[in-house]
Amino acid sequence: MIHLLSATVERWPVAGAFIISRGAKTDVDVVVCTVGDGTYVGRGEGTAIYYEGETAEGCAAAIRAYAGPLDRQSLLTHMPRGAARNALDCALWDLEAKRAGAPVWQLAGLCQPAPLPTAFTISLGDPATMEAAARTAAGRGFALLKCKLTGEGDRARIAAVRAGAPDARLIVDANESWHDLDIAAEAQALADLGVEMVEQPVIHGQEVALAGVRAPLPLCADESCHTSADLERLGDFDAVNIKLDKAGGLTEALALRQAARDRGFRVMVGCMLGTSLGIAPAALVAQGADWIDLDGALLLARDRDGALTLADGLLQPGSLWGAG
Repeated sequence: MIHLLSATVERWPVAGAFIISRGAKTDVDVVVCTVGDGTYVGRGEGTAIYYEGETAEGCAAAIRAYAGPLDRQSLLTHMPRGAARNALDCALWDLEAKRAGAPVWQLAGLCQPAPLPTAFTISLGDPATMEAAARTAAGRGFALLKCKLTGEGDRARIAAVRAGAPDARLIVDANESWHDLDIAAEAQALADLGVEMVEQPVIHGQEVALAGVRAPLPLCADESCHTSADLERLGDFDAVNIKLDKAGGLTEALALRQAARDRGFRVMVGCMLGTSLGIAPAALVAQGADWIDLDGALLLARDRDGALTLADGLLQPGSLWGAG
């Protein structure tokens, strides 16, 4: 019989600061869930979706308060989506892998994962700061950069990033900040600078603002897309960003990926800030994705033992989760 062993909050420092249009972070709190059957122990990690009012402490309390059956399918009906369900779902996957003596990818019917060409995030800043950050990231081997924008002065920022990393692929995250802009014109200006995708230009809940917009770049839903139930209302987007904390676990994230592909959406797989314990299951969903943004642990000042490692811009598998 499976039992919940613990649900605790850990604080991990960010390397420098992680800055987006909503503010800056110098550390991140994650919830770590541990389950066991008396012989094996499984762990999972989630990062609270702060823009929806979640906190790490609240997620830990929700896990401890969960009274439903401790199996992955039951979680989908007995627990709301979010970081708490993600941590518990991933802990159950990890436990199942250890019991079976097989990796999670095999249990899930997936292909053996390969190293991933992840994006590296360029935090919001003035053009000179972002140019310097882009130059440094390109020098570390990152071929894809994701630039945080704010809706004001974005063209100058991207021109500076392009100067700092002339050969890099670029995608941008507007973080809901383009609601007062001509989205098609703004996207065209960035396309001229080599940007290949725009993430979440409009405010969640105001997706109607995209009706009739003919942007030259794919528009990707992030805050607007959490689970497969959201896809039906996202017809004006071209892609969806799958994050395990939004979906509420690996189980739903895999279902969302399949449903998105079936509906013709392109797929991005992203993450919140967190350690490799939280990034490792997302790396399974990211296999074959159009864009991959799993640098959440790379932005920390330190990581866990057995963490995913980076070589030539590629995330290499770690050993701390789901290895069997």
